[in-house]
Amino acid sequence: MSKYNVLFLCTGNSCRSQMAEGWARHLKGEQITAYSAGFEPSALNPLAVQVMAEVGVDISRHSSKHVAELTGITFDYVVTVCGHANEHCPVFPSPTRVLHAGFEDPPQLAAALAAQGASAEAQLDCYRRIRDEIRAFVATLPEAFDSRPRKGLLTRLLEKFDKSLETKAKAGPCCGGGRKGGASCC
Repeated sequence: MSKYNVLFLCTGNSCRSQMAEGWARHLKGEQITAYSAGFEPSALNPLAVQVMAEVGVDISRHSSKHVAELTGITFDYVVTVCGHANEHCPVFPSPTRVLHAGFEDPPQLAAALAAQGASAEAQLDCYRRIRDEIRAFVATLPEAFDSRPRKGLLTRLLEKFDKSLETKAKAGPCCGGGRKGGASCC
């Protein structure tokens, strides 16, 4: 069985896509060769490194890279993990399939809490929540990659995942809960 080449793509490649790459390597390393990149790479977010280390996933040696640095790799799937990446996703050659699974931005969530006077621990909880949401998503891969259009297994799993987040949001998690914009196949 050959591995799927999967690229997790976001704007800065500093937090969400790095977490997704880390989870894919940790949970699905025998099935997925994981990569991450961004359009405007910035430094690896130290709080993302910290919360991943809390659960035994070391991403401290990852580096933020531009998507152009991965030219020459044929991806089976590109998963955009933020709205900006979804909107500005470059065209990948066939047979690459582009999917969107949007997650809120932990630094943005933490900054909003900081502006309200929240503790550093409460701010860190935003990173933990998104880390756990990304883990839940990655755990569905690669089985969720389905060749059926639109309402394939991936879409159905994401709809189920979104419903579970709505339930958690009603319970009042740290940063307002839920993902903005849901998730869909492109």
